[in-house]
Amino acid sequence: MSEQVGFITMAGPKATGSVPEIGVGMMGYAFMGKAHSNAFKKLPYMMYPPPAIPKLIAINGRDEAAVKEAAKRYGYETYYTDWREMLKDDRIQLFDNGGPNHLHAEPCLTAARAGMHLLCEKPMARSATEAATMLEAVTKAGVKHMVAFNYRFVPAIRQAKNLIDSGALGEIYHFRADYLQEWLTDPNFPRTWRMVKNDAGSGALGDLGTHIIDLGRFLIGEPRRLSAMTRTFIPERPTLDGKGTARVEVDDAVAVVVEFENGAIGTLEATRFATGRKNYNCIEINGSKGSLRFNLERMNELEAFWKDESPKETQGFHQVLVTESYHPFYSNWWPQGHIIGWEHTFVHEIAHLLDAIVNDKDVAPYGATFEDGYKNAVICDAILESAESGRRLDIKY
Repeated sequence: MSEQVGFITMAGPKATGSVPEIGVGMMGYAFMGKAHSNAFKKLPYMMYPPPAIPKLIAINGRDEAAVKEAAKRYGYETYYTDWREMLKDDRIQLFDNGGPNHLHAEPCLTAARAGMHLLCEKPMARSATEAATMLEAVTKAGVKHMVAFNYRFVPAIRQAKNLIDSGALGEIYHFRADYLQEWLTDPNFPRTWRMVKNDAGSGALGDLGTHIIDLGRFLIGEPRRLSAMTRTFIPERPTLDGKGTARVEVDDAVAVVVEFENGAIGTLEATRFATGRKNYNCIEINGSKGSLRFNLERMNELEAFWKDESPKETQGFHQVLVTESYHPFYSNWWPQGHIIGWEHTFVHEIAHLLDAIVNDKDVAPYGATFEDGYKNAVICDAILESAESGRRLDIKY
């Protein structure tokens, strides 16, 4: 593709020189399309001075009326109902794939071959085999690539990583992670694409479990072996047209016991059947010197315990409000105690990718690359195989 990167001049005490524009093509206009578009628009004036200015060139979706309205609402210059046509638009340098899982591989492969940088929603692929083709394509094309594991960009999570990497927790013994939601507990909820294996790849595992798998690798390290079980609680659901029922082809819940290469052991649980849980992504890490605990539903907080804290009379878990200017990302936001929200993780994530594109930096280790997406898919495949066979499996990339 032709390289058409424009420049605009930034004014202000922190800004010097010109900032490049990056043309963005977005696939999907619903949940993730909305979240990513919001981040693209907010980034230039909050992550200031920005590494680049996202220029919203085009958005793609199958429903013409809906995608036309989305283009107007979010501020894209044009829209397409065929992603193949959108990826011929040489104004686009960054392809953001927020489509359903079965539309991750082929559009990303096409975009990479056209020389576009890539941001792909999770799970990156429906299987490790599919993920491997995507990793091969971006490696061959030499483009920047990132999987949208946005929880790496929560300030409290980044603070936890900094503490772990510094050795403050000592030897890591345990990683415990739950991602719990409730939205499928109603048996009359219709069967959507998320419950069709060919479309989704897996159920709660791909939808939620991939996030905590990624956080385990990000914070603790590579897993060595695992044992898993899955369950589908409601085997049939009403079809979307209301004319009958159809089989649910994926898992409703998954539970995993995992051993990490560093000797730590962990448990992972993901379900869409946890009554009362809205978006409960909770992790706890126990080490020889202390422990950390995080709950996404209270995302500005990090609980910390230090074994040798003095005096003993006040020893215990402390609730740390991660909103000081010296905490990760917070110098771009508000005074201490003025919390940020879920949507801001995408601002941090996309700013990181734009910095890598413009300044030729590595996306890793803080951003999840397509290699991370591939390894995540290998782990997911092993979980499904273990659940089906009843065997404990080694992880082999």
